[in-house]
Amino acid sequence: MPKCRKRRICREPDYVIFQSENGLDDVTTLTVDEYEAIRQIDMEGLSQEECAKKMCVARTTAQLIYNSARKKIAESIVLGKSIRIEGGNYILCDGSPCCENCCKSTQPVNYMQKKGENVMRIAVTYENGEVFQHFGRTENFKIYEVENNKIVNSQVMGSNGIGHGALAGLLSGNQIDVLICGGIGGGAQVALANAGITLCSGASGDTDKAVEAYLRGELTSAGATCSHHSHEEGHACGNHGCGHH
Repeated sequence: MPKCRKRRICREPDYVIFQSENGLDDVTTLTVDEYEAIRQIDMEGLSQEECAKKMCVARTTAQLIYNSARKKIAESIVLGKSIRIEGGNYILCDGSPCCENCCKSTQPVNYMQKKGENVMRIAVTYENGEVFQHFGRTENFKIYEVENNKIVNSQVMGSNGIGHGALAGLLSGNQIDVLICGGIGGGAQVALANAGITLCSGASGDTDKAVEAYLRGELTSAGATCSHHSHEEGHACGNHGCGHH
């Protein structure tokens, strides 16, 4: 297998600072490629040979990266150091077939093309064709591109199972203008607002019909199509202008 000049990683980490009780005065830096080796071998259970193939390096190189990462983590635990993940000699995977089962294929950050000037992009929490009711557990979004108030394109993208704290950034990275969902917590609402994403919570039923109702201005906080759900109270969409764009 040809080797890459830079180590290939599936995705950059969602969390880059792990702070000990001693604070950030004494910090160990874990490079992103070291993080990737730990993720693949210790979390995903891959062998060093499999990790080497996915990272596009020799097995001995993968072993060196892995051993270096383990030593830094052990040192941080024993000596009470904080960990910062940054830097390293790496490139992001492009989801090519040589990286089998790469999580990049279900990771929507920068997955979609840039939208046109007159295009609005709507994301809907998605499961089996219907609006998924728990935003923080969303595994898939259906993304609609709208031009002149008409849907011109749609596709389903995976969230790769990341936590609710990162979903707002994930949607923002894909230039989402509006999120339609079922239940959602207050923290996620704030994160979406800070990202400039209009929120319409309390929706249910078929995702295509929910978007069509939104475009007709019918998906509002007062209407039955955007009602509150008993599993998570206080999810009004009216404060975010649901149904108006």
